[in-house]
Amino acid sequence: MYGNVWAWAGEFRKTNKNIGVDKWQIPTELRALLDDVKFWYSNNTYSPDECTIRFKHRLVSIHCFPNGNGRHSRLIADIVIEKIYKQLHYSWGAANLAQQGDQRTTYLNAIRAADAGDIQPLINFARS
Repeated sequence: MYGNVWAWAGEFRKTNKNIGVDKWQIPTELRALLDDVKFWYSNNTYSPDECTIRFKHRLVSIHCFPNGNGRHSRLIADIVIEKIYKQLHYSWGAANLAQQGDQRTTYLNAIRAADAGDIQPLINFARS
C-alpha cells in the first residue's frame, strides 16, 4: 500500500497540522485508543461494525502520519473486521477515495458526522 511511495512511511509526523492531535500527543493518544478498543472488544460494548468503525474514526482523527491517514485507517479497519471479527472487509463505497468525486464527498460527510458524534453514516458508508 505504501511501498515506494513515501520515504517516511510508518513514521509518525514531526510537524503539527490543521487536523489531528499535537505531534507530541500521537503516541499517548494512540495508546489510549488501543486501550479503549481492547476494552470495547472484551466487553462487547459495540457491534463488530461499530467497534471497528469507531476505531478507524479515532485513528484517522489522531492523524499519525503526514499523509495517507485515511487509507491507513481504512486498511486497519478491514484487517480488524476480517481477522478479529471474522467478517467480510468493507467496500468503502467501492470507489477510490483518494480521488475527488461523489463517493469521496459522501465519505468526508460521513467523517464529519462522526466528528459530531453520529457514527452511523460512516458505518453505512463503509458497508456501501
